[in-house]
Amino acid sequence: MESTTRRTVAELVAARWGDHRPGLWFEGRALTQHEVAASAAVRAALLADLLPPGAEPHIGVLLDNTPEYPMWLSAAALAGAAVAGINPTRRGPELTRDILHTECRILVTERAHLPLLDGLDLPGARLLVTGTPEYDDLLAPYADAVPDASRAAPHDRLLLYFTSGSTGAPKAAICTQGRLAAAGRSLADQFLVRPDDVHYVCMPMFHGNAVIADWAPALAAGAGVALRRRFSASGFLADVRRYRATYFTYVGRAIQYLLATEPRPDDRDHTLRLGFGTEAGAVDAAAFERRFGVRLVEGYGSSEGGAAVQWSPGTPPGAVGRAVPGLVVLDPETCAECPPAVFDTDGRLVNGDEAIGELVNRGPNPFEGYWRNPEAEAERRRAGWYWTGDLFCRDADGYLYFAGRGDDRLRVDGENLSAAMIENILARYEGADAVAVYAVPDPVTGDQVMATIAGSFDPVAFAGFLAAQPDLGTKMAPRFVRVVQRMPVTATNKIHRAGLRREGVRCADPVWWRPPGKRAYRSLTEADVLAYVEGPLAPTRGPSEVRRQGLEPRTR
Repeated sequence: MESTTRRTVAELVAARWGDHRPGLWFEGRALTQHEVAASAAVRAALLADLLPPGAEPHIGVLLDNTPEYPMWLSAAALAGAAVAGINPTRRGPELTRDILHTECRILVTERAHLPLLDGLDLPGARLLVTGTPEYDDLLAPYADAVPDASRAAPHDRLLLYFTSGSTGAPKAAICTQGRLAAAGRSLADQFLVRPDDVHYVCMPMFHGNAVIADWAPALAAGAGVALRRRFSASGFLADVRRYRATYFTYVGRAIQYLLATEPRPDDRDHTLRLGFGTEAGAVDAAAFERRFGVRLVEGYGSSEGGAAVQWSPGTPPGAVGRAVPGLVVLDPETCAECPPAVFDTDGRLVNGDEAIGELVNRGPNPFEGYWRNPEAEAERRRAGWYWTGDLFCRDADGYLYFAGRGDDRLRVDGENLSAAMIENILARYEGADAVAVYAVPDPVTGDQVMATIAGSFDPVAFAGFLAAQPDLGTKMAPRFVRVVQRMPVTATNKIHRAGLRREGVRCADPVWWRPPGKRAYRSLTEADVLAYVEGPLAPTRGPSEVRRQGLEPRTR
């Protein structure tokens, strides 16, 4: 049976039975494809006995990227169960909420994460600790299990993976076996993944990036998988060489970390041929290809699966790809389609105020909902369409340009700006290892532009750099620049924009600013902050709104 006829992940797992090629590498260990399938069968048989009758067949997985993670994903597929990826950076009540919300009857973890569970009240959840004698004793009676995909169906839930939670409690997006298998086949076809390829999984597997875009296409094509417990920029090339990896997935911050490592003469001495991910930006993608000889393919796909954009030959610089039928950019207030984006000869978007809107899929889409969250689900499905929550603009030829997340829009002097587009320009600054752009409140109305730069910063050189950028609009230059040694990131290696916005200019790091009407930057003082907040126009914003934006008023 060809892989294109296998409609479930369980069938893809069972197909590896009897395949004795190397299939999984981790910290000096190597397992064959057959051994991985056999291990999945053992765990699936254990699941069948441990899951309480009548309960939701959900298991929580609180692990680093160890071999147990793909084994339990595969076991859940064979058993018709679902895996909730538990984020190890969550703590206390938040961690408890994630586990209980997804109704996990079994929680698989490792010794290193046991302190996270101390004192948590998790009624009904049985704890399995990998790498212990007790765990090995549980598995031993099922040693002769054979993978059986007959119990699985395409509509079975397989993943409950959490969104970022930047605007409230994280939502558990549902992904069925059929959707994950189809996504794996599609990416394997798109990138011509072969059985002798090796996928390097260095992004955390509790997130959809690693599972959907890295593990699933390897499984669909019968390719090997090499695991990194946690992402390491310094260990990246050594791992790629050790495992002869050919493909990896990333988020933009990981690429910035890799570019910040010390260049070496042998940076191109490896087998890697492709990286697939999001938010690297044109500047970093070009720098990565120059240095490492590896093409980065920027894609776009909402975590929930409701919309996707693929790069294709002929895509203009800066664009993600061409819109497929049904994908439109709408004004979220009027639901009217935004006019086409217009760029001048320098590549500057000249009508961002009207061209930037929310990407909406008005056609059929595979969004499968959120677990036990009808309000969030209804918000995504307004008017019968799928609303991504992400900002884009679309040119006259149908190419889409990413303009930031829904909360990355800035309104400066009545003009709508895109944080992502400003970041792409600031990324050219020679001293910047990483850049984040976000809004802080203007004392009159709307927003001011603030940037955080990781790396070195010279205020005179930076002002000169801004003046030399032909595509930097008149409203885009940052009013404030925060300088950090390392960019704060989330557990999935994305820049922690919510935290930066929350702190605003009231932070422990040096902040430079450009007073109104000035081009030069100078150090921001406490007197500047107080004057900015408590000037004659400041009362147009209430104290609670000011505090939310990180500009706390003076206590008298």
